[in-house]
Amino acid sequence: MELAHRLSASLDAAAGSHARACLLLVIVSLAAFLPGFAAISPIDRDEARFAQASKQMLETGNFIDIRFKDEVRYKKPVGIHWLQAASAALGEAVVGPSARTTIAFYRLPSLIGAIGAVLLTYWTALVFTSRRGALFAGLVMASCVLLGIEARLAKTDAVLLCTVMASMGALARAYLAPALDRRGSFAVAAVFWTGLAAGILIKGPMAPLFVGLPIVVLAVVERSGRFLLRLRPLPGIAWCLLLVLPWFVAIYYVTNGAFYKLAVGVDMLGKVTEGQEGHWAPPGTYLLAIWGTFWPAVVLVAMALPFAWRARREKPVIFLLAWIVPAWLVFEITATKLPHYVLPLYPALAILAALAWQRGAMVRLGARLAPLVWLWPVMGALLALALAAGFFYLGDGLALAAWPLLAAGVALLVLAALAAPAAGPQPAFLVAALGALVLYWGVYQGLMPHLKGVWISQRLAAIARDSGCPADRIATVPYQEPSLAFLAGTDIRFTDPMAAADLLKEGGCSLAFIGKPMLPLFEARATALGLKMERVERVDGFAYNGGRMQEISVFRSAEPAR
Repeated sequence: MELAHRLSASLDAAAGSHARACLLLVIVSLAAFLPGFAAISPIDRDEARFAQASKQMLETGNFIDIRFKDEVRYKKPVGIHWLQAASAALGEAVVGPSARTTIAFYRLPSLIGAIGAVLLTYWTALVFTSRRGALFAGLVMASCVLLGIEARLAKTDAVLLCTVMASMGALARAYLAPALDRRGSFAVAAVFWTGLAAGILIKGPMAPLFVGLPIVVLAVVERSGRFLLRLRPLPGIAWCLLLVLPWFVAIYYVTNGAFYKLAVGVDMLGKVTEGQEGHWAPPGTYLLAIWGTFWPAVVLVAMALPFAWRARREKPVIFLLAWIVPAWLVFEITATKLPHYVLPLYPALAILAALAWQRGAMVRLGARLAPLVWLWPVMGALLALALAAGFFYLGDGLALAAWPLLAAGVALLVLAALAAPAAGPQPAFLVAALGALVLYWGVYQGLMPHLKGVWISQRLAAIARDSGCPADRIATVPYQEPSLAFLAGTDIRFTDPMAAADLLKEGGCSLAFIGKPMLPLFEARATALGLKMERVERVDGFAYNGGRMQEISVFRSAEPAR
């Protein structure tokens, strides 16, 4: 309990000024997001596809079209690829050519976006709560499991969250401004429309959905949309179009309209009507998933719900509910479901929890809600045990640094649950958040980089690099994960077993990565060609996409160069 009070006192001290509050949020965010950031290999398949497409922009100098190897990749707009390409180019200027195949440089926009989202949660919460409450809401987001995952992935979602938070913070100021303030702030309007434009360039219609649904609900509740006048809609829309139209027009002409057919007609509408890529789930999935994805703060959110019901007619709570409920329902009824789809709604839940605390609704635990605090150590222990079991089967070495961190993290989570009845939910949460940070270090930095059996592409790329063979002289079948193209080279041949044997027959420095199911066909073709080759290595591992073991033989040509 003493630790809970000390952390609470530290929060009070940091809330003494905006500068100290923001500094604390940045420090905590870095402590939460940096473990494993550079050490974890590229994750298949979305992250590796994004990073590879961005790398190809640097290789080709074409920053309009989006491609993965020879295929078009018309799913999302270009914004994230520009950010990743710029980050990798900056990395090249600092560390040299190796930056192009260093995944950390492609993850950097996500890290910055996640930290920006935490700071913008603080900025948005200042409309609803005191500085201390806003700081608490920011810490809730910094410790969130899902945001920590997205901060480590070279994808769109952390950056999208940052853009949505900029617009929602401005919208909150427009809606909750005093009635006499008819014009509003020009700076706030500029933040709203710039954030919306950036969100459109990052993930197309998703930013307008997250921002537009609350506007519609608030206009219905107020029976007026006059609050939007504070956001200068006419110049704002013109500014937004000025930012987004150039690329959208350019991609139309470059692809002859194919981008819109695939991005809207196939990708977006397909996700609404059917579960794309095996990601179908029934309604209610997000309500169930939040207990893990918004851990550890979901405990406080559950405790804040009675307050939200009692205060449902107050304007601040109306705004937060308009932010959360409509979009949540839309995603629950949409066929394709992935946990990160509802991430832009989590800051509203964090602010709701902070507001409930400030109003005195969470000073002490109620008898019905008291057992919820044990979700802190239970979920933490389950995570630690699951990864420990995975390490036993797929790990390399002893990972000695991981085990003390995992034990300390779980111990802090138990301490948080024990302290909650006397100290109160909010101080106890600070202990739980500290335990979560320690656990993240043990998981992301201590264990995951040492899961050698999972990082198959990394091991194959190392073999390719050591061989000295160029990427276009390497064939792989059937293992053709995007991470292998990113790490080994864009020109690596994703082909069939016969073509792989034909490549080795050409002689010179050439390799073939042949998975066990394709070995008979490859060897039959090699025999028919009279191919001279040698098996130089075998890579065994677990392909987490598809959930099956892999056994890949590496063959090197012994034919003379032609």
